[in-house]
Amino acid sequence: MNATLTALAAASRAVRATTSRLEKQALLADFLAPLEAADLALAVRYLSGEIPQGRLGVGWRAIATALGEPPALTTPSRALPLFPDIDATPRVSHPEPSGPLRLSDLDALFAEIAATRGPGSSARAVRLLRELFARTGEPEREFLIALLGGELRQGALRALVREAVARALEVEPEAIARAEMFGGDLASVAFRVRREGPAALARFTLQPMVPVAPMLARSAETAEEALADLGPAAAESKIDGVRIQLHKEGGEVRIFTRQLRDVTANLPEIVAMGRKLAARSAILDGEALAFDARGRPLPFQDTMSRVGREDAEAARAERPLGALFFDLLYRDEEPLVDRPYAERRTALEAVTRGQDLVSRVLVTDADDLEKFFDEALAAGHEGVVVKALGAPYAAGERGGQWRKLKPATTLDLVILAAEWGHGRRHGLLSNIHLGARDPDDPARFWMLGKTFKGLTDEMLRTMTDDLLALADSVSEHIVRVRPARVVEIAFDSVQRSPRYESGLALRFARVKRFRPDKSSQEATTLDEVRALQARSGGGS
Repeated sequence: MNATLTALAAASRAVRATTSRLEKQALLADFLAPLEAADLALAVRYLSGEIPQGRLGVGWRAIATALGEPPALTTPSRALPLFPDIDATPRVSHPEPSGPLRLSDLDALFAEIAATRGPGSSARAVRLLRELFARTGEPEREFLIALLGGELRQGALRALVREAVARALEVEPEAIARAEMFGGDLASVAFRVRREGPAALARFTLQPMVPVAPMLARSAETAEEALADLGPAAAESKIDGVRIQLHKEGGEVRIFTRQLRDVTANLPEIVAMGRKLAARSAILDGEALAFDARGRPLPFQDTMSRVGREDAEAARAERPLGALFFDLLYRDEEPLVDRPYAERRTALEAVTRGQDLVSRVLVTDADDLEKFFDEALAAGHEGVVVKALGAPYAAGERGGQWRKLKPATTLDLVILAAEWGHGRRHGLLSNIHLGARDPDDPARFWMLGKTFKGLTDEMLRTMTDDLLALADSVSEHIVRVRPARVVEIAFDSVQRSPRYESGLALRFARVKRFRPDKSSQEATTLDEVRALQARSGGGS
């Protein structure tokens, strides 16, 4: 059957109307089950809040104009009924829908909008949107506006859709998750399994040039906590660089960030390192970092700005980069992710010939770990990561087999809003509102407080431009933004607070640094903050 936007929007609305996760899963699975491969892949993307063409370059103003709203509309709060005061009814006269809009039609129109470039492109994009809205009724417009604005909220989007896909295709959720981990794309997995059957899952294996989500570490407060229940373990220096994944296949080398973005062209010196590896094919996990004249690592922001520069040769002459590696996921046609960490480290040392490795020691007790911790800090690193020698590589997970220990606890929180500054900060956004991620609903964030401490004038200028581009609403006092920017926050303690819905607040919160390398879905969860507060004695 050809899937229609009407059916898709109805399924999404039904999912939002229930709080039962099992019912949400069943509703989505019932919609997905009869779809053919191409429509299934598109439906999976749209229900996950994704557009295959990526960012289309249209914002709330273009959407509002296409709907015939006043030009001053810049916020989604007038756009769709997901929010209390939203109205998706066009203010201009549109003809009645001329027939069911298929998902393939929607895909073609999105592709046309994405291809619109040059003078007059904004007007053309608005015209295409107006034509799209003219072919839809209110429920479909409601879904489209949420999708285009990045505001599709139906509860635990990606995980929920993954579960529904598994149910619709009658395969184990774990098998779908593993295939997605190696294929990098849930829609592609669903497409293959629908077309070829469950046997297609075997096609999705770790392979060079296809990046996978990195394994992450949990935070620990003390050396004792970091070592608890790990068994035999090793400690590595925690590098304050930019996480990279280096892929080699024959003479080709490609480099990806933790967000799976290809930055090969920006890092010629690390590409050269990859070509010297003692393996025909390999996938290495590590960190890119810049050094000062004494060979000490420079701050994260210096490395991040260098990785982001596209004028590679000029940037290389100005600030050359190095890389330190700590894991090997693949070597010469053999995936190693299910092998113990100890075996992977030995293989890594062989592939790199013992060069460009993160420093590492075996640890048996807290005294060993604290000694190495002090050495890592003295060398200019930000702490240590403790790893169980028998642990596999759990791609995309924050497994308990890796634990990070840093001098002071920090949280990766999402900026929810910012208040306009006063005095010398007049005209700049200053006091930022900080949110922790809901562990079950990736579209929800829980406020933990505000801070302007730690923000330099340069950081304020950069942040103001960035947040205004993400603005959902702008007033004379505050700018509310889409929850897309992560900031690392240091603080003294977590306290109970009736002021915020989360019930918690950070004491003496201060900005340590922006984290453009992290997405909002990598932010600290409210459960993690609660656990931190409980460990500290409950706070009053």
